[in-house]
Amino acid sequence: MLLLLLILGIPLSIWLHRPWRLQLVSRPLMGYLARAMPPLSATEQEAIDAGSVWWEGQLFGGQPDWRQLMDLPKPSLSEEEQAFLTHQVDELLSRLAALPGNPNQVDLPDEIWRYLAQEGFFALIIPKAYGGREFSHYANSQIVARIAAANLSAAVTVMVPNSLGPAELLLHYGTQAQQDYWLPRLARGEEIPCFALTGPEAGSDAGAIPDLGVVTRGQWQGNEVIGIRLNWNKRYITLAPRASVIGLAFKLNDPDHLLGEQEEYGISCALIPANLPGVQIGDRHLPMGQRFLNGPIRGEDVFIPLESLIGGIEWAGKGWRMLVECLSAGRGISLPALGTACGQLACRTSSAYAFVRQQFGQPIGRFEGVQESLARIAGLSYQMDAARQLTTTALDLGARPGVATAIAKYHITESARRCLLDAMDIHAGRAIMLGRSNYLAYHYMGIPIAITVEGANILTRSLMIYGQGAVRCHPFLRQEMACLQQAEGLAEFDGLLRQHVSRFARHLLLTLVSGLTLGRLDSAPSKGYPAGYYRQLTRMSRALALTSDLVMLLLGGRLKRRELLTARLGDWLSQLYLASATLKRFADEGSAEQDRLLLDYAMQHSLQQIGLAVVGVCANLPWPWLGWLLKRWIFPFGNGYAGPRDRLIAQLAQALLIPDGLRQRLLTLHHCPQQEQDPVGRVELAFMQLYAVAPLHERLQQAQKQGQLPTKVPMAKLIEPALALGLLSAAEAAALQEAERLRYLALQVDSFAASDLERGAWPGG
Repeated sequence: MLLLLLILGIPLSIWLHRPWRLQLVSRPLMGYLARAMPPLSATEQEAIDAGSVWWEGQLFGGQPDWRQLMDLPKPSLSEEEQAFLTHQVDELLSRLAALPGNPNQVDLPDEIWRYLAQEGFFALIIPKAYGGREFSHYANSQIVARIAAANLSAAVTVMVPNSLGPAELLLHYGTQAQQDYWLPRLARGEEIPCFALTGPEAGSDAGAIPDLGVVTRGQWQGNEVIGIRLNWNKRYITLAPRASVIGLAFKLNDPDHLLGEQEEYGISCALIPANLPGVQIGDRHLPMGQRFLNGPIRGEDVFIPLESLIGGIEWAGKGWRMLVECLSAGRGISLPALGTACGQLACRTSSAYAFVRQQFGQPIGRFEGVQESLARIAGLSYQMDAARQLTTTALDLGARPGVATAIAKYHITESARRCLLDAMDIHAGRAIMLGRSNYLAYHYMGIPIAITVEGANILTRSLMIYGQGAVRCHPFLRQEMACLQQAEGLAEFDGLLRQHVSRFARHLLLTLVSGLTLGRLDSAPSKGYPAGYYRQLTRMSRALALTSDLVMLLLGGRLKRRELLTARLGDWLSQLYLASATLKRFADEGSAEQDRLLLDYAMQHSLQQIGLAVVGVCANLPWPWLGWLLKRWIFPFGNGYAGPRDRLIAQLAQALLIPDGLRQRLLTLHHCPQQEQDPVGRVELAFMQLYAVAPLHERLQQAQKQGQLPTKVPMAKLIEPALALGLLSAAEAAALQEAERLRYLALQVDSFAASDLERGAWPGG
């Protein structure tokens, strides 16, 4: 006992006595961390400082306040926004559906461009004072999603002017004169904008931008003024071939000190009319064969006045901060909307096709292998829409959560890719034959575009989500890092360290208690279903806080280079966010009994992914003994997160084979015209008609078993004999014949004459 008291008492005495703690703990630790922490580049520091911390901060901190989450307003549309969806968006979709399909048509028709401009599709985020629609972020997301479900190219064309295109930058940073001049012109569609950031030598590493602007004197509108002479080479620029005004990111230098003592200002942003001498624009890229405009853009010795800098000279050199803060429009609104739309398209068409397509005498949707894919499509679609709604709620409340929007962008676009892959598997040969009848292939080919833009998904997962999240969301880390840069920061560092250690000790104890009790003592906002899910998320949130403190302390600056480890930690945080968004949606929609299958699948999937992340982190710590101990501290009885059970998969898949109910509640975004001429409408009509006559099918199958009708004969061949035997009435026979006609049409694919293929004259999509 005396030995134990000495072992525990000496460190405790040092810790509790502040002068001893300062000299023996805080000062050495501060020195170690100062040496271990790598210096942050200017772009990294600006990325960390940009935006705000929202709900993801509570999840990272280990103390999520579920009541606060549930009290957030449910996203909704105003009457004006709903009317726009009902009228303008539906009219646009009708016009798009009527277009002749031809992949050689490299742009949307002029009539579509005129309609988009006249009806304010390019002005969704511009205030009414400037002639815009001034819609909410949620409405913007709804509009993009509805369009994307039918036509990706049109959706991308609408997305760009409503994000960095550059209305968003003007609204946040533009001078009054810039706003007064450009915003009305953009709102009326008189100006078509693009934003040029990525170049051949610089993509995710924005600090490597070689494009240069030099402050100098030059001629502008007949006068000699101080301005900027620009040279740039950009690529992958959406809308560039048609753009009349270019938003440009470049490095600004002032070698002659015309602006002041500073020589290198760093990344800056400017607005440049496309008709200036030296601007080269008009060539096309062809991104995955999609119709939306995309191409390279170059400038040689282009001169602009200083007034062209977005925000004026005061914002020179602050372009990267501007871009990072405004990327939320693409990451949090447009791309999640596009991904969610792809998920719902996959869900609608796959569930319908799985009922229409029959093999071995029954719909393929009754085979367990197909059911697994169907259930995954539905569960992920439900979760994608939930995360999309929660993220737009944050933006509409005025938050700029860089971590949450990165999570939404990465996981929703990746889930969309998974859904489309499953849909392709279910449709098999029906999905790989190009032509107007193919409603999946062009979305399948187009989804990688969303995965590569606004930050490539690989880097978003391995660097951004946790790398930025750890610094932004941790309650003490940013302040501690600031202390390391100050010679007189020891006292402040000591105070932060004391709070940090207290937090670590609390999480250490509570994580073990949660593991031993399987989370049953953790908090939940209500009793009964689904309280168990809240408790498991609280348990895993606390475990993440504990693990983060451990790895950041032991690895220090080396953690920045352990990208696979930070990717798994990012997955852990991401799944907490996605799962909490799913619970929020379930509560917002009245905790409907019929949505339980969707909630169960999404939650069990997220917990499974968290479990895999925990195991992966623990298995790859530099100290195997610590990984072994940490895993058993978090999961004393082993990882019990096994994912959706087979019974749940079967129940969810079977629910999708019913036109109404769960399926109808899930497919809120996808526009489906009930017309045979429309490929999606055709398979939907066949599904509804076949479901209506399903009892008649069963009657004829029973007659086959009893020997009244021949076996191994197509259903269409049984109708006349069944009518003659009195097994069907005339009306029933007519209904069966119509169902069989629609079924046959829904299964067809396009074929073409060789001569047409040789000259490229074939319908595409």
